[in-house]
Amino acid sequence: MYYERLIEEQIALKLKTSGAVVVAGPKFCGKTTTCMLYQKSFVKLNTKQAIAMARMNPKAVLVGENPRLIDEWQKAPDIWNQVKDELDFNYEFGKYILTGSSTPADKTEVHHSGAGRITPLKMRPMTLWESKESKGTVSLKDLFDGGENFPWDMNQDFTLEDVAFLLCRGGWPIAVLAPRDIALEITKNYYNGLFVFEDSENERFRNKKPEVLRMILRSYARNISSEAAVSTIISDIRQSNERTMDTKTYDDYMEALKDLYIIEDLEAWNPNIRSKTSIRSTPTRHFVDTSIACRSLGVSPGDLMRDLDSFGLFFEDFAVRDLSVYAGSMGGVVKHYRDNAGLECDAVVHLEDGRWGGIEIKLGGGDLINDGAESLKKLRDKIVEKSDEKAPSFLLVLTAVGGAYKRDDGVFAAPINLLRP
Repeated sequence: MYYERLIEEQIALKLKTSGAVVVAGPKFCGKTTTCMLYQKSFVKLNTKQAIAMARMNPKAVLVGENPRLIDEWQKAPDIWNQVKDELDFNYEFGKYILTGSSTPADKTEVHHSGAGRITPLKMRPMTLWESKESKGTVSLKDLFDGGENFPWDMNQDFTLEDVAFLLCRGGWPIAVLAPRDIALEITKNYYNGLFVFEDSENERFRNKKPEVLRMILRSYARNISSEAAVSTIISDIRQSNERTMDTKTYDDYMEALKDLYIIEDLEAWNPNIRSKTSIRSTPTRHFVDTSIACRSLGVSPGDLMRDLDSFGLFFEDFAVRDLSVYAGSMGGVVKHYRDNAGLECDAVVHLEDGRWGGIEIKLGGGDLINDGAESLKKLRDKIVEKSDEKAPSFLLVLTAVGGAYKRDDGVFAAPINLLRP
């Protein structure tokens, strides 16, 4: 069974407007399966023999009917240069699709950016809309257009227990399609295989100690959805594991985690505010999928239910994943805001045309929703009064559970299982 992915429309468009498309993202998020929909010939670099042959003659890998899909191209990095050279001399739209679950072993082998010829796309695990676990009655696009179709929905059949399960299961297609009673075990198996590098063709990964990578992930998970400084995370690693860790080692291992598309920090939004207010530029710490954070700490759905404060931080990470995919399908980005006056916003969705919306992410409940709404209104007033940014298209408190409605003050409230692009 195949569930449609939001990135499909972007792939189709890029194939019409670019010579090659590179679809990158974490292992098992569905890149190859989705890209197979668009190929007329393909090659998979998934065996030692295929990799060795591709490295000896990368130009031969390009031979085939177009669009030509080259799966895990980074295992023979010179393929990038061959694609670029081929497009230099014989440019056509939609000639190649490259997929990759890590960056090349030696980035110096990729000699050209590919700008104007090769277009990158990032693919993430499945959102609730893609996994058919969101009803989709609240549209992000409609909110940007004024929210005229915003529903009133009590949404009583979705519980915190459901959210806790979804956080721990993640958006991995193989787990999404599995029966609920074994889905968590499938995600556990996925996590356990993340750092098995013994047979990796990438020497840079083979030199990494899996226990150190997991150690860093555990610390990252303990600081999830926060602006924890690198020094704070390193200190946590030292204290929690009773071992030394210098900045150079940390940076080296963090680069590997980012190259594997596991860590995905949320950048700060920096509107040009005309005051003495200083905008914080530290990113918030996030994962490409919250299930990795849960597995790194051995957190179960029951554990989340017993610690609602931690649940709230993990839910924020979960919501950022879905919002990032939804915004990306609309040509937008998600960032966060915090200034030295203590005003913050968990997610700012910014579109290419300058429109933006502010979102506070809460587990639910009247008090938390009120707090989120008040914070959003303060942000709106400050931005409108003291910056060149437009007024927000909408303000939304995104919750884990509860109903969807528009408040008297104009702020929307909606649970994540009703949201779609």
